[in-house]
Amino acid sequence: MSRNKRIAYRGCLLALALILSWLESLIPVFYGIPGIRLGISNIVTVYTLYRLSAKDACFVSLGRILLSALLFGNVMTMIYSLAGAACSLIVMLPAKSIPKLSAMGVSVLGGLFHNVGQVVMAAFLFRTGGLMTILSVLLPIGAAAGAVIGILAGILIRRVPIDDGSDEP
Repeated sequence: MSRNKRIAYRGCLLALALILSWLESLIPVFYGIPGIRLGISNIVTVYTLYRLSAKDACFVSLGRILLSALLFGNVMTMIYSLAGAACSLIVMLPAKSIPKLSAMGVSVLGGLFHNVGQVVMAAFLFRTGGLMTILSVLLPIGAAAGAVIGILAGILIRRVPIDDGSDEP
């Protein structure tokens, strides 16, 4: 794939992730725990990981976080999101290469470790390990959200190819 085409795909995928993030920010959450979201913009991250590369998935994920915080978030949102995304990507990147692990499995791991990253960051910022107990609530939610995101991303991975410029049918 040409450099220009890769840049164009990255830009489009980043824009799509940002739009999904914005749409999700409009949905009120009533779970009693601040910040719980499905993470629908991660559909784009998982898709990018499978269709382009790890580097591209990191670009899309981190770009979306920075732009989302700038446009409709705050510094704390960005800090928690960056911690979650870093942990999530660190786990998803090698997990993708496990042959028997589907996009759903990779996404579930991403959802779990996103929550771990955010809680570890909160525990660090508030200087209390007591916050780790919230993982008993967040991990099942992260697994369920990761499964939904992974199923949707898997459908897109199978049905929406990226044109690499070759003329093969």
